Amino acid sequence: MTNVNQEDIQELQKQLMKGSIQRAYKALLSYMMSLRARFASRYVESDVSGLYQGYLDMTYFAVSPPVLKGQNLKVAIVFNYDAFKFEAWLSARNRKVQRQYWELFKDMPWSGYRVIQPASGIDSILECDLAAEVDFNDMDALTIRIETTAARFISDIEKFFTEQQS
Repeated sequence: MTNVNQEDIQELQKQLMKGSIQRAYKALLSYMMSLRARFASRYVESDVSGLYQGYLDMTYFAVSPPVLKGQNLKVAIVFNYDAFKFEAWLSARNRKVQRQYWELFKDMPWSGYRVIQPASGIDSILECDLAAEVDFNDMDALTIRIETTAARFISDIEKFFTEQQS
Protein backbone atom coordinates (compact mmCIF):
# COMPACT_ATOMS: atom_id res chain seq x y z
CA MET A 1 0.00 0.00 0.00
CA THR A 2 1.22 3.48 -0.84
CA ASN A 3 2.03 5.81 2.03
CA VAL A 4 -0.45 8.63 2.40
CA ASN A 5 0.92 12.09 3.10
CA GLN A 6 -1.65 13.86 5.26
CA GLU A 7 -0.48 17.30 4.07
CA ASP A 8 -1.05 16.24 0.45
CA ILE A 9 -4.53 14.96 1.30
CA GLN A 10 -5.38 18.23 3.02
CA GLU A 11 -4.12 20.21 0.03
CA LEU A 12 -6.19 18.03 -2.29
CA GLN A 13 -9.27 18.61 -0.18
CA LYS A 14 -8.63 22.36 -0.18
CA GLN A 15 -8.24 22.46 -3.95
CA LEU A 16 -11.28 20.25 -4.55
CA MET A 17 -13.42 22.54 -2.42
CA LYS A 18 -12.84 25.26 -5.03
CA GLY A 19 -14.52 23.11 -7.71
CA SER A 20 -12.35 24.02 -10.70
CA ILE A 21 -10.41 20.73 -10.68
CA GLN A 22 -13.61 18.69 -10.90
CA ARG A 23 -15.03 20.87 -13.69
CA ALA A 24 -11.81 20.74 -15.69
CA TYR A 25 -11.36 16.99 -15.18
CA LYS A 26 -14.98 16.30 -16.16
CA ALA A 27 -14.57 18.43 -19.30
CA LEU A 28 -11.33 16.68 -20.22
CA LEU A 29 -12.85 13.21 -19.76
CA SER A 30 -15.90 14.25 -21.79
CA TYR A 31 -13.62 15.49 -24.55
CA MET A 32 -11.60 12.25 -24.51
CA MET A 33 -14.82 10.21 -24.74
CA SER A 34 -15.98 12.22 -27.75
CA LEU A 35 -12.53 11.90 -29.33
CA ARG A 36 -12.65 8.14 -28.75
CA ALA A 37 -16.07 7.99 -30.47
CA ARG A 38 -14.68 9.92 -33.47
CA PHE A 39 -11.75 7.51 -33.78
CA ALA A 40 -14.10 4.52 -33.50
CA SER A 41 -16.19 5.89 -36.37
CA ARG A 42 -13.13 6.79 -38.46
CA TYR A 43 -11.26 3.51 -37.91
CA VAL A 44 -14.17 1.10 -38.33
CA GLU A 45 -11.85 -1.78 -39.27
CA SER A 46 -9.86 -1.28 -36.06
CA ASP A 47 -10.47 -2.23 -32.47
CA VAL A 48 -10.89 0.87 -30.31
CA SER A 49 -10.60 0.29 -26.58
CA GLY A 50 -12.60 1.86 -23.83
CA LEU A 51 -11.35 4.97 -22.11
CA TYR A 52 -8.77 4.54 -19.35
CA GLN A 53 -9.15 7.49 -16.99
CA GLY A 54 -5.88 7.04 -15.11
CA TYR A 55 -4.67 8.62 -11.89
CA LEU A 56 -4.20 12.17 -13.18
CA ASP A 57 -1.09 10.87 -14.92
CA MET A 58 -2.65 9.91 -18.25
CA THR A 59 -6.03 9.34 -19.82
CA TYR A 60 -6.13 7.32 -23.03
CA PHE A 61 -7.85 4.96 -25.42
CA ALA A 62 -6.16 2.59 -27.83
CA VAL A 63 -6.66 2.08 -31.56
CA SER A 64 -5.60 -1.29 -33.00
CA PRO A 65 -5.62 -1.27 -36.81
CA PRO A 66 -5.41 -4.79 -38.31
CA VAL A 67 -1.77 -4.36 -39.44
CA LEU A 68 -0.68 -3.39 -35.92
CA LYS A 69 -2.96 -5.83 -34.11
CA GLY A 70 -1.32 -8.63 -36.09
CA GLN A 71 2.01 -7.49 -34.62
CA ASN A 72 0.57 -7.32 -31.05
CA LEU A 73 0.77 -3.52 -31.19
CA LYS A 74 -1.66 -0.65 -30.74
CA VAL A 75 -1.63 3.13 -30.81
CA ALA A 76 -2.73 4.88 -27.64
CA ILE A 77 -4.21 8.36 -27.94
CA VAL A 78 -3.03 9.87 -24.67
CA PHE A 79 -3.59 13.01 -22.68
CA ASN A 80 -0.37 13.27 -20.66
CA TYR A 81 -1.13 15.30 -17.51
CA ASP A 82 2.53 15.86 -16.55
CA ALA A 83 3.42 17.32 -19.94
CA PHE A 84 -0.15 18.66 -20.33
CA LYS A 85 -0.38 17.66 -23.97
CA PHE A 86 -1.90 15.09 -26.29
CA GLU A 87 0.38 12.35 -27.58
CA ALA A 88 0.17 9.15 -29.59
CA TRP A 89 2.10 6.16 -28.29
CA LEU A 90 2.89 2.99 -30.16
CA SER A 91 2.50 0.37 -27.44
CA ALA A 92 2.77 -3.39 -27.24
CA ARG A 93 0.63 -6.15 -25.78
CA ASN A 94 3.31 -6.91 -23.17
CA ARG A 95 6.88 -6.07 -22.10
CA LYS A 96 8.44 -8.86 -24.20
CA VAL A 97 6.81 -7.54 -27.39
CA GLN A 98 7.69 -3.97 -26.38
CA ARG A 99 11.39 -4.90 -26.06
CA GLN A 100 11.32 -6.78 -29.39
CA TYR A 101 9.99 -3.75 -31.29
CA TRP A 102 12.22 -1.31 -29.45
CA GLU A 103 15.19 -3.37 -30.67
CA LEU A 104 13.83 -3.12 -34.22
CA PHE A 105 13.01 0.60 -34.04
CA LYS A 106 15.88 2.02 -31.97
CA ASP A 107 18.29 2.53 -34.88
CA MET A 108 15.69 3.54 -37.45
CA PRO A 109 15.20 7.16 -38.53
CA TRP A 110 11.76 8.12 -37.21
CA SER A 111 11.62 11.77 -38.18
CA GLY A 112 9.37 13.71 -35.82
CA TYR A 113 8.86 10.74 -33.49
CA ARG A 114 10.67 9.66 -30.33
CA VAL A 115 11.85 6.08 -29.83
CA ILE A 116 11.46 5.37 -26.12
CA GLN A 117 13.82 2.99 -24.32
CA PRO A 118 12.02 0.33 -22.28
CA ALA A 119 12.08 0.87 -18.52
CA SER A 120 9.86 0.30 -15.53
CA GLY A 121 6.63 2.26 -15.94
CA ILE A 122 7.26 3.01 -19.62
CA ASP A 123 4.47 1.80 -21.90
CA SER A 124 5.44 3.31 -25.24
CA ILE A 125 7.86 2.26 -27.96
CA LEU A 126 7.44 5.24 -30.26
CA GLU A 127 5.84 8.59 -29.37
CA CYS A 128 4.40 11.47 -31.34
CA ASP A 129 3.14 14.85 -30.12
CA LEU A 130 -0.42 15.34 -31.32
CA ALA A 131 -1.10 18.69 -29.71
CA ALA A 132 1.68 20.13 -27.58
CA GLU A 133 -0.10 23.44 -27.09
CA VAL A 134 -3.58 22.61 -25.88
CA ASP A 135 -6.26 25.21 -26.50
CA PHE A 136 -9.64 24.06 -25.25
CA ASN A 137 -11.21 27.31 -26.45
CA ASP A 138 -11.17 25.96 -30.01
CA MET A 139 -12.16 22.31 -29.65
CA ASP A 140 -12.79 21.84 -33.38
CA ALA A 141 -9.27 22.93 -34.32
CA LEU A 142 -7.81 20.81 -31.51
CA THR A 143 -9.73 17.74 -32.65
CA ILE A 144 -8.69 18.20 -36.28
CA ARG A 145 -5.04 18.59 -35.25
CA ILE A 146 -5.18 15.44 -33.09
CA GLU A 147 -6.97 13.38 -35.76
CA THR A 148 -4.69 14.52 -38.59
CA THR A 149 -1.45 13.97 -36.71
CA ALA A 150 -2.58 10.62 -35.27
CA ALA A 151 -3.64 9.44 -38.74
CA ARG A 152 -0.18 10.31 -40.09
CA PHE A 153 1.50 8.50 -37.16
CA ILE A 154 -0.63 5.37 -37.67
CA SER A 155 -0.06 5.48 -41.43
CA ASP A 156 3.72 5.81 -41.02
CA ILE A 157 3.83 2.79 -38.71
CA GLU A 158 1.57 0.73 -40.99
CA LYS A 159 3.76 1.70 -43.97
CA PHE A 160 6.84 0.54 -42.06
CA PHE A 161 5.30 -2.89 -41.47
CA THR A 162 4.01 -3.17 -45.04
CA GLU A 163 7.51 -2.42 -46.36
CA GLN A 164 9.07 -4.89 -43.93
CA GLN A 165 6.81 -7.66 -45.22
CA SER A 166 7.71 -7.07 -48.88
